[in-house]
Amino acid sequence: MIPEEIISYNQSQSENDAEICSKLSELIDENLNDSESKIWHAHPVWFLEGNPIVGYSKQKKGIRLMFWSGKSFNEEKLNVVGEKFQDASIFYNDVNEIDEKQVLRWLKKSIEIQWDYKNIVKRKGELLRLK
Repeated sequence: MIPEEIISYNQSQSENDAEICSKLSELIDENLNDSESKIWHAHPVWFLEGNPIVGYSKQKKGIRLMFWSGKSFNEEKLNVVGEKFQDASIFYNDVNEIDEKQVLRWLKKSIEIQWDYKNIVKRKGELLRLK
């Protein structure tokens, strides 16, 4: 079940962006079993065992769907790659741009491929692969 704070975040966006956010939150929440979700660093994020997995945020280029370990997914469409860590993203400007099959594949990979962000501070910035 999507937490009220995420629903409020979605509803606080423009009508177009709210539609994108609602669609993403539904897809993520329905398909990322055993996850917990909350507003983290001002935007919705889903966690598995305390490790951030996927989230989205409003940015100038649109709604950014980011997978913390997405760089390791080797997915052509997740082409906005982080400089320092293993994150990768895609931007959406219309709900019709969301390819559900693609997002579901990425969510499956996000369970199978994980880097340990939960302990990154303890390891002084070193990122280790969990799965």
